[in-house]
Order: sequence, then C-alpha cells, then structure tokens
Amino acid sequence: MKRICENFWSDQSGATAIEYGLIAAGIALVIIAAVNGIGSTLSTRFGDLSSSLK
Repeated sequence: MKRICENFWSDQSGATAIEYGLIAAGIALVIIAAVNGIGSTLSTRFGDLSSSLK
C-alpha cells in the first residue's frame, strides 16, 4: 500500500495535462478579447460609412 501511495504522489503526467489546458484557456481568452475589440471597431467604421453614403 505504501508503494502505491508513493507512485501516486510521484506521478506528474496529470499536471502536464492541466498546464496545457490552462495555456489553451489563456490563449482562447486573448483571441476572444482581440476579436471583440476588432468587431466593435469595424462596427463603428461601417456605421460611419453607412451614414456618409446616405
């Protein structure tokens, strides 16, 4: 039983998967923020263009 517990505590494979998951979540947040910023800028520009064409 002691050997099983030692093997469990020394196993690092799950930690790597969690780290990759956190990195992917961080990248996703950056992409969402960038797309949101670009979207509102484009919306403003298209609104201005539409107003100038009327």
